[in-house]
Amino acid sequence: MHSNGEVKRGELRIYLGAAPGVGKTFAMLGEAHRRRERGTDVVVGLVETHGREKTADLLAGLEILPREEIHHRGAGFTEMDVDGLLARAPEVAVVDELAHTNVPGSRNDKRWQDIEELLDAGIDVLSTVNVQHLESLNHVVQRITGVRQRETVPDEVVRRAEQIELVDVTPEALRRRLAHGNIYAAHKIDAALGNYFRVGNLTALRELALLWVADQVDVALQRYRSEQRITDTWETRERVVVAITGGAESETLIRRARRIAVRAGAELLVVHVMRGDGLAGPAPEVVAKCRRIAEDLGATFHSVVGDDVPTALLEFARGVNATQLVLGTSRRSRLARAFDEGIGSAVVQASGPIDVHMVTHDEARRGLRWKIGRNALSRSRRSAGWAASAVLPAAVTGLGLLWQNGLDYSTDLVGFILATCVVALIGGLGPALFAAFIGAGLLNFFFTPPCYSLAVNDPRNVITLVAMVIVAVLVALVVDRAARLAEQGARARTEAALLASYARTVLTSPYPLARLLEKVRENFGLESVALLERRNGGWERVACIGPRPCDEPDEADADVAVTSDVHLALRGPTLPASDQRVLEAAAGQALMALRQQRMAAETLDAQRRAETTELRTALLSAVGHDLRTPLTSIKAAIGSLRDPELRLSTEDVSELMATVEESADRLTGLVDNLLDSSRLATGAVVPVIRPVGYYEVVASALSGVEERRAVSVNVDEQLPPVRADLGLLERVVANVVDNALRHGRLSPRRLVDVDGDGRVADDEPEVAVRASAHGDHVELRVVDHGRGLPKKSGGRVFTPFQRLGDRDATPGVGLGLSVAKGFTEAMGGEITAEDTPGGGLTIVISLPVHEETPA
Repeated sequence: MHSNGEVKRGELRIYLGAAPGVGKTFAMLGEAHRRRERGTDVVVGLVETHGREKTADLLAGLEILPREEIHHRGAGFTEMDVDGLLARAPEVAVVDELAHTNVPGSRNDKRWQDIEELLDAGIDVLSTVNVQHLESLNHVVQRITGVRQRETVPDEVVRRAEQIELVDVTPEALRRRLAHGNIYAAHKIDAALGNYFRVGNLTALRELALLWVADQVDVALQRYRSEQRITDTWETRERVVVAITGGAESETLIRRARRIAVRAGAELLVVHVMRGDGLAGPAPEVVAKCRRIAEDLGATFHSVVGDDVPTALLEFARGVNATQLVLGTSRRSRLARAFDEGIGSAVVQASGPIDVHMVTHDEARRGLRWKIGRNALSRSRRSAGWAASAVLPAAVTGLGLLWQNGLDYSTDLVGFILATCVVALIGGLGPALFAAFIGAGLLNFFFTPPCYSLAVNDPRNVITLVAMVIVAVLVALVVDRAARLAEQGARARTEAALLASYARTVLTSPYPLARLLEKVRENFGLESVALLERRNGGWERVACIGPRPCDEPDEADADVAVTSDVHLALRGPTLPASDQRVLEAAAGQALMALRQQRMAAETLDAQRRAETTELRTALLSAVGHDLRTPLTSIKAAIGSLRDPELRLSTEDVSELMATVEESADRLTGLVDNLLDSSRLATGAVVPVIRPVGYYEVVASALSGVEERRAVSVNVDEQLPPVRADLGLLERVVANVVDNALRHGRLSPRRLVDVDGDGRVADDEPEVAVRASAHGDHVELRVVDHGRGLPKKSGGRVFTPFQRLGDRDATPGVGLGLSVAKGFTEAMGGEITAEDTPGGGLTIVISLPVHEETPA
């Protein structure tokens, strides 16, 4: 017991085997004997010996709980007596065959569910299971052995066990055990040896069991390392991590790392480190290709973010407890490595116990190559740059000649360098180089002795020319990179806005699929967009927007495959490759919208079926009794009247006839309410609106009420008329008053002495009907002082077949107030339920005042 009084959950210990006969039950019973010898209260809930004598001998000395007998389809079966075991409440229960399916009629469908109840009651459990019964491995075992195991247990149930012990034996030893008759009966041995118990099958099952248990041990180790905050690598299991950049050598690295992992019997993880800004890096399609290659080779693909690549890479490797790390050799030149040692060297120095493999590749001998692509600057900026490359050096030359006496050579040099920088900022590399060469020539011709000559007599002039060119190149490269990053950032913002818009459409739009396709069509200027799905060997258009939608992916100008069976077919202008990522995301959102639309339709259909079933069940349960009761009374009364042996007096005959009439009236009221409810459901109620006074309506409605003396009426004839249908309003008032009389009776504890002599007046009214005007409405209140409504019942009082709070045999099917609500709303009014002060229920019928239309 916990300190707070709660029962501590019991512990589960599972003996896992690769095949029948490895000794799971034997080991479990041995543990049961050891615990009993230590003084532990051990009870055998259920053990299957399967006719094995040595297993049966181990049951001797243990308390065995009698089994529960269950009869199914005329046959008798025995199962574990869960109630008896819970009542016995031992410290340890021995329950064999965790994956067993119980006989229909048992307490639970599966034995592992029985064990869960024992654990919740604080009882420790010893149990057994074979690897072929685990749900995650069931299909694998079927492919290996050709036998499908129908009894399975969820892996999570086994993983939650505090202890899992593998009972292992070699295939040869298990076959000898089978041949000696220790597992199956003699007539089953040959068939088992030639089929399920073949050496290959047993070896494969044994490996499955070993790997599954190893995975569980690894999970427990990772949990322990995380809880203890251990970051050092523990070489308990080989794990190989290969780092890729997305370059041309990535595929080579993955395949080489796969060979290393296979030779070491290790798990392979592929990791790609992304820059924190998200702008620099390989194209998304390159990363997607690397992901597909990794998955095809049986590896897992991971992406981590970090500006410091070596640190991020090593943190990932230590986090997964990797033992080996595979990197590609650097593509940088020796000169570049002299200034920056590179990722590989930094990783090797900080790797610690992790072995680092440097893999050579064809790209390593080529060095870093310049990628000349589209100029990031706009055409207008480039034009302005070329114009400035001609104007600015000329302007500097003119100013130098104008103030030749007041300026020296250094000032002229700074002026030309400034002009080169300005041109680089405006137009980029080409205009900047042109301005540098033009400026150097002008500087040399006009301001460098000998003036007005292109001859270069001083080596310092060469240095000046080279410096101006270098400045132009550096500034232009900075400008070009900034422009490219700005362009990438703008594209990233646009893509993010589009993706957010698509996601918002799927989540909020009432028709997400059609609206999403319309957005894709608008955003990319397409003629038509169609979502195609392969069904029954052909393509079917699930949804489309625009004229001439595609019927097959081959007809599309651009085809985006969401899955192998779902494609987004686009018709329109050719789209650039940079839009591929957004289109793939839009296609994924379209598939999600399609599934959401289908799920909504299935949910609505299931809801309608449930409501229909619920309504049918409520109707049958409610109407059955109330139809049968008056019919039984009528039949009994008529039977008595027709019996020739009964000599009835005039009073008896009159009483029987009154019974028949009363029962017929009840039947008539029930049928009327059913018909009215059906009319309301089908919308067949069409009220004839005219001015109606509450006074005449109440008088007419109460004329058919037998217990009129129990109703007090206070309705002023001077109240303004309301807009209503006279017949429908009479039915509303009659139903509400009848409901108040049947369910709002005063209980004996609430009767009061109204005469002062200790007796209760017989004619004291129990229901009050009052009316009053409020603004442009007139309210009619039917007040009773009965039990009232249960708490939190709300508007359910007007739900069909609801009789809230009834615990007696009061007749009725719960349609009276439902019909009243439907009729009132059909006339444009409102009916509500309120608590009566002091106890009881008040029904308020509110209708608008009839206003005379001037001639």
